[in-house]
Amino acid sequence: MMISFEIKKQVVLIYLWLWWNTTSICVKAINDSLKPGDKLDANSNLCSKQGKYCVQFSPTLQNEDAHLIVSVNEDYGAVVWMYDRNHSIDLDSAVLSLDYSGVLKIESQSRKPIIIYSSPQPINNTLATILDTGNFVLRQFHPNGSKTVLWQSFDYPSDVLIPTMKLGVNRKTAHNWSLVSWLTPSRPNSGKFSLEWEPKQGELNIKKRGKVYWKSGKLKSDGLFENIPANVQTMYQYTIVSNKDEDSFTFKIKDRNYKTLSSWYLQSTGKLSGTEGDIGNADMCYGYNRDGGCQKWEDIPTCREPGEVFQRKTGRPNIINASTTEGDVNYGYSDCKMRCWRNCNCYGFEELYSNFTGCIYYSWNSTQDVDLDDQNNFYALVKPSKPAQKSHGKKWIWIGAAIASAILILCPLVLCLVKKIQKYALQVDKKSKRKAGKSNDLADSIESYDVKDLEADFKGHDIKVFNFTSILEATMDFSPENKLGQGGYGPVYKGILATGQEVAIKRLSKTSGQGIMEFKNELVLICELQHINLVQLLGCCIHEEERILIYKYMPNKSLDFYLFDCTKKKLLDWKKRFNVIEGISQGLLYLHKYSRLKIIHRDLKASNILLDENMNPKIADFGMARMFTQQESVVNTNRIVGTYGYMSPEYAMEGVCSTKSDVYSFGVLLLEIVCGRKNNSFYDVDRPLNLIGHAWELWNDGEYLKLMDPTLNDTFVPDEVKRCIHVGLLCVEQYANDRPTMSDVISMLTNKYELTTIPRRPAFYVRRDILDRETTSKVPDTDTYSTTISTSCEVEGKI
Repeated sequence: MMISFEIKKQVVLIYLWLWWNTTSICVKAINDSLKPGDKLDANSNLCSKQGKYCVQFSPTLQNEDAHLIVSVNEDYGAVVWMYDRNHSIDLDSAVLSLDYSGVLKIESQSRKPIIIYSSPQPINNTLATILDTGNFVLRQFHPNGSKTVLWQSFDYPSDVLIPTMKLGVNRKTAHNWSLVSWLTPSRPNSGKFSLEWEPKQGELNIKKRGKVYWKSGKLKSDGLFENIPANVQTMYQYTIVSNKDEDSFTFKIKDRNYKTLSSWYLQSTGKLSGTEGDIGNADMCYGYNRDGGCQKWEDIPTCREPGEVFQRKTGRPNIINASTTEGDVNYGYSDCKMRCWRNCNCYGFEELYSNFTGCIYYSWNSTQDVDLDDQNNFYALVKPSKPAQKSHGKKWIWIGAAIASAILILCPLVLCLVKKIQKYALQVDKKSKRKAGKSNDLADSIESYDVKDLEADFKGHDIKVFNFTSILEATMDFSPENKLGQGGYGPVYKGILATGQEVAIKRLSKTSGQGIMEFKNELVLICELQHINLVQLLGCCIHEEERILIYKYMPNKSLDFYLFDCTKKKLLDWKKRFNVIEGISQGLLYLHKYSRLKIIHRDLKASNILLDENMNPKIADFGMARMFTQQESVVNTNRIVGTYGYMSPEYAMEGVCSTKSDVYSFGVLLLEIVCGRKNNSFYDVDRPLNLIGHAWELWNDGEYLKLMDPTLNDTFVPDEVKRCIHVGLLCVEQYANDRPTMSDVISMLTNKYELTTIPRRPAFYVRRDILDRETTSKVPDTDTYSTTISTSCEVEGKI
């Protein structure tokens, strides 16, 4: 059963207030501060000196879960701040503590300790205090009486803005201050809407997943914002700061005698409510209308008309005629509303579950057949009221007669024109249905569309094209929190599509070396390739200068994330590493021999090997790949691309590209997996400068096991390690013809027979005694050096 959003939030707050009052006999206040050694649990709280605000653990609607909150000590204990809304803790065992080294943390039986603040060096004389402003602050006190703020809750607002709390950006730390709504009125998780201060325009913005829905307008000379009702904001005094340290917005109450706590609350619907009335109604923005501060981001659907809105009704529609339901718990009121608005078969909706998530969509028949005895609430599309037409006498009769005569005269011409238009529209409709492959009913996804400029290139390929809005929604507007890493041509983000599917979204940098040629290349290539050890492409997006690839999400990130980290590499025991080696070799063999087109990857390295939930490897990043026919074996290229340390000598120096180029890269990668160190960051004072040369000298000295990662001492299989080093050295030999094929590599790795081929001196082998004589040469900072090389010897940094 649905109730209004204001009432929903009050239900939650009253619930918390009742819990607080019923347990007040066993709750004790421990002043306004937490000293080193003090602990705050579910039976205690901190309250500010004047008793305005309290810090405590508060339950959610499920009694066993809780969050650390700051609440008003009156007004039903209204919550103004909540720590880590996306993760709850066990209420009975929750403890907030401040230790003697200045670490502020939360501990409970249900989770590992949650560090709110810690310093690299121990800090003495700290105190965590709840101030009468509502700010929970951790400070260090110095002998001279001064104080240093180490951490404060005002830097991490929730969904409520109170006086002196800032919106904007801290220019010293690049930290943003913004409000983020709850997911639904009963789920405190981060929601879809945010309230942000835009310093360049001097405006408040309400955004949904990064898209601006509503703007306050600029601050006028009378001290009021253009799009906020004057009667709501006359009692406020705004402060706007713009300097080298910060760009911020705050408000306070003009009347010092005003006793009621004033706050702005961002609802899960996008509405911004104040104590004195509504401030911004983003929930009334449909994408086409600009009234009341709403922003336009799309045209009105052809089946809708201006002024139509969804209004809350009482009763239960006939669910037999309900068009469809969507059970995604990430959907709330605003998602249901917009998806219904965009679908011409939808005339009403309501949330599916009791926690106000999921959607039920109703057809026109459903909204007309309503059980009014049921106290359920739903939202129905209401058409704008039209003023009744008035009679204006006989002159309108004459005008009507003249119009009728004109219509009769023009009727044959009009009928002919209508038939031609209908015929053309029918042809367009059939063509569009053939492309879509399905009817536009309520259950259809509106996430994808065709890009005309790419139709010819993608003809015959099963490539789904996503619109840019769906990408912004999936990644929370490319939020830094969603960033998985930095690829060769741009960052990669984790995203969640409207269907709930997790994806990895590769956003090609505008300043990267990859142009539209490489973009199309990667699309067509990956769609052609189907193998268990190759990454799966789901689709793409082209929007203005944006070029985006959507892949299946790999939960364990990339191989380099583990392999080159002193702590995480311990998770890769020898069995897992050998499985990764086998998987990569199988993937390369498929590319070189068994795919319809012979593919040379040209950029094989640890960061381009993704790991699925079972740590199985997937070769990724085909932006540099080169297609061959099965009859071709070698090609000369005028455009040499790749990463320093992984390119074969004949390719790097002469532009000669073949499958043996990938074999060389595989050999480098194989030695890195055994060693646990990067080839292009290897530095040993007494040994050659790169990993390849170091491995070859140890092999010749019979001390090859010294190359092995020490973390493998308890898990390695000596014969397999020796075999891998042997094969790796064969793969990195100077001349391409001396290197094995990937078929040979797999045979040597998986069979137990003795390897008789002796590795020759590898490519790029330089001894230290030789290099020391060349005093004018310089060794690049190879730990971060990764290049794209052109034949004119220009070097570009590869991100």
